[in-house]
Amino acid sequence: MQFSAIQRILGILLMLFSVTMLPPLLVSIWYDDGAHYSFLIAFIIILMVGGVSWVLVPDQSRELRLRDGFMVVVMFWTVLGISGSLPFTLAVDPHMSLTDAVFESISGLTTTGSTVIIGLDELPRSILFYRQQLQWLGGMGIIVLAVAVLPMLGIGGMQLYRAETPGPMKDSKLTPRITETAKALWYIYLGLTLACMLAYWLAGMSLFDAVGHAFSTIAIGGFSTHDASMGYFDSTLIEMIAVLFLLLAGVNFALHFIAINRRNVRVYLVDSEFRFYLAVLLFVALVVSVTLHSTGTYEDWGEAFTKGLFQAVSIGTTAGFTTADYSVWPGFIAIVLLFTSFIGGCAGSTGGGIKVIRFLLLIKQGLREITRLIHPSAQIPIRVGEKTITPRVVEAVWGFFALYVASFTFMYLALALTGLDLMTSFSAVAASINNLGPGLATVGTNYAGLNDPAKWILCFAMLLGRLEIFTLLVLLSPAYWRK
Repeated sequence: MQFSAIQRILGILLMLFSVTMLPPLLVSIWYDDGAHYSFLIAFIIILMVGGVSWVLVPDQSRELRLRDGFMVVVMFWTVLGISGSLPFTLAVDPHMSLTDAVFESISGLTTTGSTVIIGLDELPRSILFYRQQLQWLGGMGIIVLAVAVLPMLGIGGMQLYRAETPGPMKDSKLTPRITETAKALWYIYLGLTLACMLAYWLAGMSLFDAVGHAFSTIAIGGFSTHDASMGYFDSTLIEMIAVLFLLLAGVNFALHFIAINRRNVRVYLVDSEFRFYLAVLLFVALVVSVTLHSTGTYEDWGEAFTKGLFQAVSIGTTAGFTTADYSVWPGFIAIVLLFTSFIGGCAGSTGGGIKVIRFLLLIKQGLREITRLIHPSAQIPIRVGEKTITPRVVEAVWGFFALYVASFTFMYLALALTGLDLMTSFSAVAASINNLGPGLATVGTNYAGLNDPAKWILCFAMLLGRLEIFTLLVLLSPAYWRK
């Protein structure tokens, strides 16, 4: 393990992260909300810590090994979660404990969207902007952004890209060079953000709200500048804009890249994962809408459909925006929506969850085993589109699923051990490991009422979900530490 090289990289990345304190600092000065000292002090502290970490180790020009890449990714997200909490702990309004500040920071960076803050409408504008910015930066993974910079510093970045990029197809490259790949992804990400911001603004949001909600929409985060989330605007047009951009952000960004390069939308239509992704969300939206109307929750068919569609897409893609408190809807709907978040977005998207491609492969594998019971000697390959999936990929998906279920069960029991009721425990872990945000029961609107041990367990769950289980758990394996 090249600890000095890892320390040097962490120092560089922390110095880069310190710069993200400047935009909210400028927002604070512009609105004169009195919170600028929090960001100024945080900027100085993070810059100094990063600078010292970088200076204290000799220059390392050796290529990072794969295991070093995993360590950098996990360490950086952990250190970043703590560093990102500084403005919250230093601020007067809101005045947050260390636990709450770290929870809010990790929730933002992992694009989970769970919050412990009550009274968002009364907060300083700079704090609100900072929360939205955290999600935007975490949306594609700050490591992916950094690999566009690291090669210029003489540090190899491919290992970091492989450790961070979600989904079973993570070894595929969009362009020959990792730097160009990272740039291409960020150009698409930035383009979608600007388009979303403009659409929100033209639909009636203030410029401040449009920027903030565009950040969390494209990041599939779910943080809002208002306690009522998207319901604050009471606008069907704004809700449908959100639905459109959430659907786009939940698609594999490699598909966006290929479609733009070829100037051909058929790229989406021939992709099996994309078709399954749309089919699942449409089916859930119809089920929820029909149930909302048939149970009398909404008498008007149009309102039932718009509410059902918005909640299905928002929760299905793991954004967690709401226009109504779905936790008080009929129990069937609440559970269906929560279970849909387990599927999540496509591989290579900003969404959370297990990922659509993995579910598709699990279904295909299950159907193959049923066919094998009837024809034991048959050789039946698993195909996604025209591509035959190798047994190694299928094994990896089953391994991921097993670890996912085991991790979920362990944290569910741990949360129940802290004294929470079973529904709160179940939904809180589900919402955290899927990077969803809102849960059911006590955590239907916010997580302020949870005890500190529960919040730390959920912080771990958010990181575990964001880093796709393997990246974090590999560090707990004895084989990882053997020479």
